[in-house]
Amino acid sequence: MPNTTTPELPAPPTAPAPTRRKRLWQHLYFWVLVGIGLGIVVGITLPEVGAQLRWLATLFINLVKVVIAPTIFATVVVGIAGLGNLAKVGGLALRTVVYFNLTTVVALGLGLLTINLLQPGKGLGYDLNSFDGSAADDTIANANAAAGSGIQDFILGLVPTSFMSAFVDGQLLQVLLLAILVGVALTMLGQRGRRAVAALDTVAKTMFGVIKLVMWVAPVGAFGGIAFTIGEHGSKILGSLAAFMGAFWLTCLVFILLFLGPICRLAGFKIFQYLRYIKDELLIVLGTSSSETVLPRMMVKMEAAGTPKHVVGLTIPTGYSFNLDGTAIYMTMGAIFIAQAFDINVPLGTQIALLLFMLVSSNGAAGVSGAGLVTLAASIAAFDHIIPMVGLALIVGIDRFMSEGRALTNLTGNGIGTLVIARWTGELDRERLAYVLANPTSVDTEALLREDLARDTEAPRDTEAPETGVPVTTPSEATDREPATVR
Repeated sequence: MPNTTTPELPAPPTAPAPTRRKRLWQHLYFWVLVGIGLGIVVGITLPEVGAQLRWLATLFINLVKVVIAPTIFATVVVGIAGLGNLAKVGGLALRTVVYFNLTTVVALGLGLLTINLLQPGKGLGYDLNSFDGSAADDTIANANAAAGSGIQDFILGLVPTSFMSAFVDGQLLQVLLLAILVGVALTMLGQRGRRAVAALDTVAKTMFGVIKLVMWVAPVGAFGGIAFTIGEHGSKILGSLAAFMGAFWLTCLVFILLFLGPICRLAGFKIFQYLRYIKDELLIVLGTSSSETVLPRMMVKMEAAGTPKHVVGLTIPTGYSFNLDGTAIYMTMGAIFIAQAFDINVPLGTQIALLLFMLVSSNGAAGVSGAGLVTLAASIAAFDHIIPMVGLALIVGIDRFMSEGRALTNLTGNGIGTLVIARWTGELDRERLAYVLANPTSVDTEALLREDLARDTEAPRDTEAPETGVPVTTPSEATDREPATVR
């Protein structure tokens, strides 16, 4: 079987690759790393200048946030419509929710276990009465505005006041709810919804193109963010909080290798092959500290690896709100670290209650840099009688350093989750996945993004699936011809 399948796979995507292999300086991640390096130099040698460069990172993040909501809306709608009937929608949604909540609970629990074993906050000895928490004032204000007063506010927060307000305010949970409703409605319309689905598919790919353009500003954003972090807070931060940072990064590594690794094995692939396959995306996220910046690239790569378009269209965008494993680890570790720094003992029962509360509050924490800190603050607000919110000032200064770990773990978990859910539904093309992971250079992400955009511009909609009207196209013609890809 492999002998008949493998020769077809590399032809279209790899035909130009051997003769047009990119040099190192032609890769985006190279310039992102250059930006990081220059930011470190400026932050150390010219701290006053570096402290004024935060606006560069903010500019880049805002450019990304502009297109994320419409991208998620369009891709989720197309993904749901691509399933063809409501029974399939419900089955895929149930599997997605179960898997995402399972991994989130494990991530939260692992964070609690590690922070209690290593206790990096012990010995810092901060006095709550004399502690200056002004550095966290903005974060606390944002958290109080978002925290609400309970489960009622969380449920009410899922429903936007108008259709457009969800997009204007950047509320991803509200956008997801609207996308699910629209996707289900279009599925019920059947053939009458074909044009709308096709139009939204074009919108999604247009947003991919916009993000692709915005990504060229990533090196500038990385430069400004790192320069500001080091210039404003100085390297002395790393001295007192290095233990906490090290414990967090270690926990993320353990989660990926010792939890996600065996899951990959059960799904039929190896974790290190997968990490090699998405290495470009990992490097970009490392520089920008935002997993959202590579959303379209991940969708293209998951399709190229044998995951059906409708599965990718639902799981990847949904994972950006419901499968933030790195953020989950950070939240439990950050909360207990603050308590340890003030010599506050948090009972086991309270820690479990904190975990359950964070299981809910972590949903909707966008993959944009800095969102994890606000989500942590909103969770601590509910336990402020035990864990002082002013303690957030301890980790505000190093949040940028922690953000990379969160984003990398979130990205890794979302991609693995997509492949696992596709395997769970029986729709994963395992032969194609094995070939692509063994030959990662066979997938040219930039070329595939261009091919998708070109097909939307030139190709008529007569390639639509008769069942739903969703184009049965994956990032390469080879994948389209592969019968095991979309069943």
